[in-house]
Amino acid sequence: MRDENWLAEFFHEIWDRKFSDVKKKNNLVIRWKSNWKNKFGHIRRLKNKDTEIGVNSHFKDERIPEYVIELTIAHEIVHYMHGFHSPHPKLFKHPHKGGIVNKELVLRGYSESLKKEKAWFKKDWQQLHKELNRDIQEKNPKIIVKHLRSGFRFF
Repeated sequence: MRDENWLAEFFHEIWDRKFSDVKKKNNLVIRWKSNWKNKFGHIRRLKNKDTEIGVNSHFKDERIPEYVIELTIAHEIVHYMHGFHSPHPKLFKHPHKGGIVNKELVLRGYSESLKKEKAWFKKDWQQLHKELNRDIQEKNPKIIVKHLRSGFRFF
């Protein structure tokens, strides 16, 4: 199982290898967040002005390919550098319009990872997501998982 330290180290490795030209203008925090079905990560500005990158908690599992996690983190870093939920000037009105994130990821060497991630999502993610939720329920029988239109909610 991947832990918070692994995630933080991986984040810094990605930043140093692919985004060293992007200035860190505030404190960035990366965390495992909820077990989303249709969202791999998010970025948000915290009340204390730090920027938080949240990564799907299901990605702690070793069955999730590392390139999927790397691409998720890189995607959120692109939002950061474009000024979404960061002190950088906002470069675009909308965070995804015109494929701006993927264009930047391609420029930074993620072309093959984008193709692999898309194929993995279509072929493996839905079934794996069900298995991961089943594992959660088996380990924590008091947790009830309700299927909602937007994914899953834990009670």
